[in-house]
Amino acid sequence: MNKEIVKLIYPQWQGGQNFNYVLGAKVMEAIVPNSEKMDEINVPVSLEKNGDKTSQIDDEAALIKQIQAAQVILEDRNPAKVITIGGDCSTSLASLDYLNGKYHGNLGVLWFDAHPDISSPEQSSHLHEMVISTLMNIGAKNVQNVLKHQFSNKQFLLSGLIEKDLRPMDSNVFKYDINFVTPQVLKEDIAPIIEWINQNNFEAVAVHLDLDVFSPQDFRSIYPAEPGLKIEDFPAAVGEMKIHQVFDILAKIEHEKPLVGMTVAEHLPWDAINLRNNFKKLELFN
Repeated sequence: MNKEIVKLIYPQWQGGQNFNYVLGAKVMEAIVPNSEKMDEINVPVSLEKNGDKTSQIDDEAALIKQIQAAQVILEDRNPAKVITIGGDCSTSLASLDYLNGKYHGNLGVLWFDAHPDISSPEQSSHLHEMVISTLMNIGAKNVQNVLKHQFSNKQFLLSGLIEKDLRPMDSNVFKYDINFVTPQVLKEDIAPIIEWINQNNFEAVAVHLDLDVFSPQDFRSIYPAEPGLKIEDFPAAVGEMKIHQVFDILAKIEHEKPLVGMTVAEHLPWDAINLRNNFKKLELFN
């Protein structure tokens, strides 16, 4: 008998062109708790670094194949809830598309991220930077063609977004009128989130948790915390939230509406990555 929750292990790296996301997903798999309500299933991911640039999106063919593999799993299991262990941020595409269909378009998505992930193929070749736009059918066209349940702008609330550090490629936040709440506001009050849920009368809520929403002083396994990198030299926004703040918010949200999905994305456990790379220097491990 199928279980209520499917936990997808989805070590996709092509969306961010960063192979370190593979190990990051494997480590995160060990961190995220299991329960008797879950079926844990691996999404097959190509580990070949072929550098395919036949489209505007890097490695697009591999990415589409992996999205379709995740779709087959979800359609076969038909879970009420989905947990996705990524991998890059584009691992949310299959699960959120599925959940939006499951809840008949009445799904709100809390997008915890320092960045808005709403660029276009004209602004980026990395799928993980255009996940929201692709879910809204205004992003990566060939990827959109395999998705089935288009989102509207009102279904997203960018949470923890660093507004002052938005790049030109992030300007679609305003162009497409995407709601957002900064870390400073969330530190004081989560009322804007509750208001967004109630105004839209969502049946359920899903969460996209890009770990770079966290401050590198509070959580070290993210891009801006790479050893030897000065945070002030990081070329994009740096998260400001603390772990306990995000999970306290989510615990309160669960009292308002069912939490039916979560993607955990872009985990970069630098100590594990560096240790693994050094093991590879030895013939014993090759």
